Amino acid sequence: MATTILDMEKLFQLFDNSATILVNELHISYLDALAETGENLFEGDILQDLDSFTKRRLQKEYEGVDLTTVSKEMIRKAFQLAILKGMKEAIQPTHEMTPDAVCLFISYLIEKLMQTRKAFSLLDPAYGTGNLVTAILNNTDKAITAYGVEVDETLIKLGYANANLQRHEIELFRQDALQPIFVEDVDVIVADVPVGFYPNDVVANEYELSTKSGGHSFSHYLYIEKSLKHLNDGGFLVAMIPNFMFEGEEAANLNAFIKKNAVIIGLLQLPLTMFKNNKHAKSIFILQKKGEDVRVPKQALLAELPSFSKKDAMRGIIKNIDIWFKDNLNFIQ
Repeated sequence: MATTILDMEKLFQLFDNSATILVNELHISYLDALAETGENLFEGDILQDLDSFTKRRLQKEYEGVDLTTVSKEMIRKAFQLAILKGMKEAIQPTHEMTPDAVCLFISYLIEKLMQTRKAFSLLDPAYGTGNLVTAILNNTDKAITAYGVEVDETLIKLGYANANLQRHEIELFRQDALQPIFVEDVDVIVADVPVGFYPNDVVANEYELSTKSGGHSFSHYLYIEKSLKHLNDGGFLVAMIPNFMFEGEEAANLNAFIKKNAVIIGLLQLPLTMFKNNKHAKSIFILQKKGEDVRVPKQALLAELPSFSKKDAMRGIIKNIDIWFKDNLNFIQ
């Protein structure tokens, strides 16, 4: 049987068409169906209990498909497009994906931070569908031992299928990342930090950054604390944080905690044009956990990033960041 030549559009159509068939037959959400079709493609079989007509329809979609002939980045991007389609239909507000341009930019930052290392370990405690972690894995030649923690059942099923289709070994845990996680401390933590209030006050009270003014604690504060505690000494946290992170009466506690436990490497404000509302705007915050050999850089890496579509402006920023790393490498390594 001839192998079907797949480009981005055909690969998206494969995911979309086969997921739609499963939606109609199994009466499940598009996102759940996408995870199911991802499993089918990975296993090379139809795993669902379906009538013979529907099985034949799916077999026709899958016929001649060999994903090992397709680049991992193309699979990631096509699967991401299908997930985005499903998220537009989804009711749950937690179903949001880190924008692709940001994933690629964070991949670049990780390469810069770990440029003297051939191998390292990485954890995403807000793994979602795995788009951020797989983008990092696809854009490096380093050996990365990767872990992900995600509480949402649909998202982790998508993340599992996503990793399998891209042929990545990522150890995934379905649980609340703010509760004890059984992963050894790592060299790098990346996270698009969940923003809002954390409902479990019993767990929150175990944290130094739990609220001191009554009510629920901030999830985004607790994730910063959790991340720093799960890093090896000298390890890096690269987190997307809300721009209002350091505002309000609780901010003094956060500042004190960071000063005690970490060195601020950089704060890069994402372009406001990426966000429908300025109050949802985010920045990339880079911290290094304190350790015996950790020193403070000559100056922190601070910048307002231009729109990622403005190539000349982005080239200028990348050039300045490259210079910063060259000047400060002895401090952060």
